[in-house]
Amino acid sequence: MRTGGIDSSQIQSMIAQLKAHATRPSLTPPVIQTEPAATPKADFGDALKKSLDAVNASQMDADGMSKKFAMGDDTVSLSDVMIAQQKASINFQATLQVRNKLVSAYHDIMNMQV
Repeated sequence: MRTGGIDSSQIQSMIAQLKAHATRPSLTPPVIQTEPAATPKADFGDALKKSLDAVNASQMDADGMSKKFAMGDDTVSLSDVMIAQQKASINFQATLQVRNKLVSAYHDIMNMQV
């Protein structure tokens, strides 16, 4: 019997090899990791830049879709344009709120007594 170009005897032979390998005692002890893996450090500036780039990309996407719709492109519907513009607006408003919190925290830190 042939299944997908491999003979059933070849499949049985592979299964037997896998079983033999699984029952063979291992010569090397299993590796036990005692220290946590080093995670890359997240830089605040990089995270902020990535989020600002994402907000910019959503605004550019919404702008591009509105221009296509205004030019009469049939692939862009009015609902898609409105949804893209609302997403861009929400992203921008969230960015403004984060900025306001950062400025407020900066002022609080600068006004602390030393």
